[in-house]
Amino acid sequence: MKTSLKFSAALLLISTFSFGQDISRRIDSIIKDNYQRNPEIGISVGFINNNEEYYTAYGNLNEGSQIKINKNSIFELASITKILTSNLIAQAVSEKKIKVDDYIDRFLPKGYVLNENLKNKIKISDLASHQSGLPDIDFGKLIELNPQQPVSSVDGQTLIMIINNCSELKDYGKYRYSTIGYTLLGQILENVYGKSYDEIIRDKIIDPLQITNTLTKDFEVKNRTVAHNPNGGIQEFFKWNITAPAGLIKSNASDMITFLKEVLNKDTTIGKAAIETEKVFYKDEKREMGLGTNIVADEKNTLYMKSGDSMGQSTIICYNRTKNWGIIILLNQRNSKMRSDLLNKICDTVLK
Repeated sequence: MKTSLKFSAALLLISTFSFGQDISRRIDSIIKDNYQRNPEIGISVGFINNNEEYYTAYGNLNEGSQIKINKNSIFELASITKILTSNLIAQAVSEKKIKVDDYIDRFLPKGYVLNENLKNKIKISDLASHQSGLPDIDFGKLIELNPQQPVSSVDGQTLIMIINNCSELKDYGKYRYSTIGYTLLGQILENVYGKSYDEIIRDKIIDPLQITNTLTKDFEVKNRTVAHNPNGGIQEFFKWNITAPAGLIKSNASDMITFLKEVLNKDTTIGKAAIETEKVFYKDEKREMGLGTNIVADEKNTLYMKSGDSMGQSTIICYNRTKNWGIIILLNQRNSKMRSDLLNKICDTVLK
């Protein structure tokens, strides 16, 4: 009997390994085909399936280099940063420093003076699920002023002026994507922990996971990819400033797979926090939102995902907790359609 059980276990292990290898080959085939049709766009992809990691990458670090993009090549995460920030918020909830339904009033830094119409109105969960109704930073105007570094002129005083001059929440309770909402969440975290956002994300995500290529302030590294705008022109990486909690983290496929492995482990601090972010805090006919997490569900699958677009790169992270897989796709050009098409094709033809 014991021999039979050992034999069965060995067969299951071989079967699981072969299944994983088949998935990785099929994903690689999709990515390779895309690169052959678009050789000007470099790409790095990481995939985790039942704790087994797989990577594929195509293209060079930059046009003048023969160094190939690989799992360690640095890209801009852009708004994927929000999923890290929301995980920090959920960790603060588990530590009983805040509650998701707390009003933001008492957690904001000095200088903010909410209009009477806004007091005891906006919850932390409203910020995290993009339904606060607060006005946002005018990116269109900022891009006109400085197309390479549009957020460079945004500082603490800019935010205070926007919030203090707001007298009405026109879209409260309705989904409206918000950079300023996540910037405020970063400031709330700084308030409750008495540390900078940089220190908090290092203490609670970067250092515990030993993801040494996940960068905050200093990203002048040799393995950094070159970003390109939609027309193919070179685009600078965004520089760190007060808006960092909304989109300024840089990382690579390897580190993000390490993060996803932790997210998918329901027994870890980060995994428990991720489960909190997966709860539905907003729903309409078009979308469901957790805390910083888009929820896409059908009768067989529930996917949690977050995309990101800087001025020069497009990214997306996605995972299926029930089936225990996750994927990160990183492009060195701003091309949200390509990014979405790749994820859709992989999900529809490989992972479902």
